[in-house]
Amino acid sequence: MENERPLFFQVMAYADQSDQDVISMVSGSPDWEAPAVLRDGLREYAGGEPSTFQYQPSEGLTKLRAEIAERRGVDMERVVVTNGGAEANYLAMAAAMERKRGDEVLLTDPVYPYYPQKATMLDGTPRYVPVAEDGSLDPARVREAASEDTAMIVVSTPNNPTGAVYDEATMRELVAIAEDVDALLISDEVYDHFDYSGTFTSALSIDSAHRIVTNSFSKSLAITGFRVGYTVLPEQLVDDVKTRHMLVNVAGSRPAQYAVLQALQETGTEYYRKNRERMQARIEAFTRGLDRAGAEYTTPEGGFYVLARFPDFPGTLANVEQLIDDTGVAGMPGEAFGGAREEWLRFALLSPRAEEAADRLGEYFA
Repeated sequence: MENERPLFFQVMAYADQSDQDVISMVSGSPDWEAPAVLRDGLREYAGGEPSTFQYQPSEGLTKLRAEIAERRGVDMERVVVTNGGAEANYLAMAAAMERKRGDEVLLTDPVYPYYPQKATMLDGTPRYVPVAEDGSLDPARVREAASEDTAMIVVSTPNNPTGAVYDEATMRELVAIAEDVDALLISDEVYDHFDYSGTFTSALSIDSAHRIVTNSFSKSLAITGFRVGYTVLPEQLVDDVKTRHMLVNVAGSRPAQYAVLQALQETGTEYYRKNRERMQARIEAFTRGLDRAGAEYTTPEGGFYVLARFPDFPGTLANVEQLIDDTGVAGMPGEAFGGAREEWLRFALLSPRAEEAADRLGEYFA
């Protein structure tokens, strides 16, 4: 098994070594405060009895699974709490491969690079379906690519890196395609709280034994370091996924899950609304700066990311490093996300200095 070191780490390492002031727009780590009650939950946990510092159920704290199940309208037995969204996606993709209905993994192009790398790690064969210029996915193209060799269709909505949000019609058709070729649709919905279009539709709203939903509290609660995610599974896959999860992790972090449960139960909708508005303001400020730079760009319907293309400046790793050296702005090379956006750069707007970054780019490309 051979897997290249993700470009994320290469870019962050290069930026960290710079002698100048660098505005990092590489990682999807929120820069705002988690709910205060989450800190209260950690303090409360720290004062607990020694018995509460021991193993919890491998599939997650029972009360947290029950809370997730109630919110998502599913049976608790179908919920497995994972070590972040990354493990949730790994478990889902492994479950699809273990069905032995084929080895082909249908992915969008551009794509979040960890999906094809996980597919390869699991001995799957990635195959790409290009999206439209605005990032929208035409299910007809997915149907055309799907076959009896298709083990799974993997999508993220809101999408990383395009910012596209897939509506109900798209999600229904993707589930139907998975059913027709006996594959699994894996829908990564980690950015579901950051839908600016009002059209986001979870795959959970479509009843089917051929779809898995993965999610995480990393983005919605601004706690990427806590590593608390989950997956909602068809009943027939639950036992195998729980077993693999147990063999890989034994159990997750009990204090992190305890604090997340407290935050879910006591955090109102105002917290999520303010963070959506914060991101929308940053998108507007950053894209205004891109206008001044004469760049072409995507305006995201959801999520944290803007794709931008500058004249005669393709989205290579070398050019990203040049931007860090010359402007002090660190983005991601488009080539990291597949062949469809090699000319582009991706910027994560998770910095209060997003507008300053756009000004720097504007001056550089003017």
